[in-house]
Amino acid sequence: MVESTHTRSTPASPRTGRDDQDGSRSQIKIVVPDDHSMVSLLGSRDELLHAIEGAVGDDLDIHVRGNEITVTGPEAETDLVSRLFTEMLELLKGGTQLTPDAVERSLAMLRGETGARPAEVLTLDVLSSRGRTIRPKTLNQRRYVDAIDKHTIVFGIGPAGTGKTYLAMAKAVRALQDKQVNRIILTRPAVEAGERLGFLPGTLYEKIDPYLRPLYDALHDMVDPDSIPRLMAAGTIEVAPLAYMRGRTLNDSFIILDEAQNTSPEQMKMFLTRLGFGSKVVVTGDVTQVDLPSGHLSGLRVVQDILDGVEDIHFCRLDSRDVVRHRLVTDIVDAYNRYDESRVPQIKQGAAGRDGSRKRRR
Repeated sequence: MVESTHTRSTPASPRTGRDDQDGSRSQIKIVVPDDHSMVSLLGSRDELLHAIEGAVGDDLDIHVRGNEITVTGPEAETDLVSRLFTEMLELLKGGTQLTPDAVERSLAMLRGETGARPAEVLTLDVLSSRGRTIRPKTLNQRRYVDAIDKHTIVFGIGPAGTGKTYLAMAKAVRALQDKQVNRIILTRPAVEAGERLGFLPGTLYEKIDPYLRPLYDALHDMVDPDSIPRLMAAGTIEVAPLAYMRGRTLNDSFIILDEAQNTSPEQMKMFLTRLGFGSKVVVTGDVTQVDLPSGHLSGLRVVQDILDGVEDIHFCRLDSRDVVRHRLVTDIVDAYNRYDESRVPQIKQGAAGRDGSRKRRR
């Protein structure tokens, strides 16, 4: 536990930035227990300390001497940093290796005032496999994982890089290991994202394989690659196009439908009604990346209205804050969202103009 002492002072001259409205400054002295490594807490060459300083800005001064950390600045910010160091020590105690990204995400959670503790969110072990542990990295990802435990059907909707499919796959493998299900079924609609693969040589399986490759990639991260052919030959793991689901009843299975934004409403209904006893379904997709031909409705968009409020079905929505890829992916997602929002008035205006033109021709 971090021990801290607080002092409060008022500067002789007013300051700008994040100081309290009355110009007051606060100082917190944090004493780190001797049984904790300062290198683990602050990072090699103080990289974690630099990440904190970059995230909180210039209004806060952080000084380290021995096992004492002194933080001076606006009261709200000094309290925030004190809580952050407490969470960082809890994460280290739980075996989590701290990275600048983990520190920044912890700080964002604390700023969000959601009541969630980073030490509780970031230490949940979803799956341990091949020498590493898969955990949620954001609060929404933790809620997504918890929803999969609590509900029979869960929809994970959000942009690329938010871990929708990866976490669902980890939960599927864990359920198989724990004998909660007898098999894993992974499926995707075979819809071309602008490319035409039908002219390629090979069997039907070889033509369809590129659509399913991302599912194989995630599977290889979590299951011993040498055992995958054996598990697939036995039917314990099945990777197949969505069309292969028609006419089946899937019992005692963990079923993942990926890229669900590329289903039609009819395909979505067909898939959801495959649910059998003892099974769990996770549907993932990004409604901003629909590859269906123009004028075709996305089954993932429609199903949100149809099944809203149905018991034991949960919709979990992730956003750019949950992106766990390169930082630029978050910026790209946000930029596209701003662009789409700016086009809404233009689209509405164009639609109104076309309606008006039709009326005038009557």
